Amino acid sequence: MPDKIAIVGSGLVGSAWAIVFARAGHRVALYDGTGGQCEAALARIETNLKALEGHGLIDDPSAARARISIAAGLADALDGATHAQESVFERADVKRAVYEEIDAIAGPELIVASSSSGIPASTFTEGLAIGPRCLIAHPINPPYVIPLVEIVPAPWTEEETVTRCWALMEAAGMEPVRLTREIDGFIANRLQAALLWEAFRLLEGGYATAKDIDTTISAGLGRRWSFIGPFETIDLNAPGGLADFCARLHDGFYEFIKQGEPAQPLSDAVVAKAHEERRTRLPMSGHGERQAWRDRRLMGLAAHLRDAGRDIGD
Repeated sequence: MPDKIAIVGSGLVGSAWAIVFARAGHRVALYDGTGGQCEAALARIETNLKALEGHGLIDDPSAARARISIAAGLADALDGATHAQESVFERADVKRAVYEEIDAIAGPELIVASSSSGIPASTFTEGLAIGPRCLIAHPINPPYVIPLVEIVPAPWTEEETVTRCWALMEAAGMEPVRLTREIDGFIANRLQAALLWEAFRLLEGGYATAKDIDTTISAGLGRRWSFIGPFETIDLNAPGGLADFCARLHDGFYEFIKQGEPAQPLSDAVVAKAHEERRTRLPMSGHGERQAWRDRRLMGLAAHLRDAGRDIGD
C-alpha cells in the first residue's frame, strides 16, 4: 500500500499537493490550524480534480478524492505518515512554531518537506531532533499541473532524506531538481525575481505597457521556455552551440545588463501603475475566473506535452 502523506497547511499550495499525492495513489491527511481551511480545501480539490479529468490528466478522480481526508489534529495527520508536506504561511517564525509542534510528535521515519518559496530550511529547523529529516520541496503552483519541485537540503539534512524525498516526488509525477546548498529564493524565484525587476523597470521608464511586456513573454520567450530552459535556448540559437552564441552576443547582452540601475525596492508608484493597468484589463470581480482559466490552459499544455512524448532530460 502506498505511504500515507500528511499535508500541514491546506491553503492553495497545500490543497494542490494533496491532489499530486492522491493522484499517485497515496492516502492524504489534511491538517490546518485555521478553522474551515480544510473544508475549503476539499471543495477546491474536487473542482480541480474535475478539471484534470476533462483534460485527461487523471484516470479516476473519484478514487483520488476518496484517498483525501481531514485529520482531527496534527497528531492524527502525522500518525502513520512517512512524509509531511508543510505549506503554512511564508514566514520563518510561523514555520518554526509548526516545526516545533511536529518535532514533539514525529515518528522516527517521518520526513518533513517545506513548500517554502524562498526561506531556507535551516532558518526554521535548526536544533530540532527532526532536523536531519527536514528539507525544502518547493513547487511551482499548481504542482498537479506544473511538475517542477526544487529540493534543497539544509546543512544538517541527511542524504537519505534527500534520496527518499526525490524518489517520492518522481513516483508522484514530479520533476525534481536539487540545489547543492542553500540560497535564499532557490532557483525558480531568483530567476523570476530578476525578470520581474527588469519588467518593472521597463514599465517605470515608460518603455512599454505592462500588457506588451507580458505579451513579450507569453508570445515570445515563454513559448520556448515551456519546454527548454535558458542554457538550451542559447545553445540552439547559434550554429556552433552555446559557446558560439556567447562569442556572438556576449558583449551586446552585457551592455543591456550594465544599463540597468542597481536593484532598488519597487516604488509604490510603479506598483500602483502596474496594478491599475491590470485592473483595467481584469477587474477583481473576474480575478478568480481568470485564475481558473490559467489553470485550464496549463492543463491543456500539460496534456499536449504528455501526448508529444516530452523529453527534457539526458
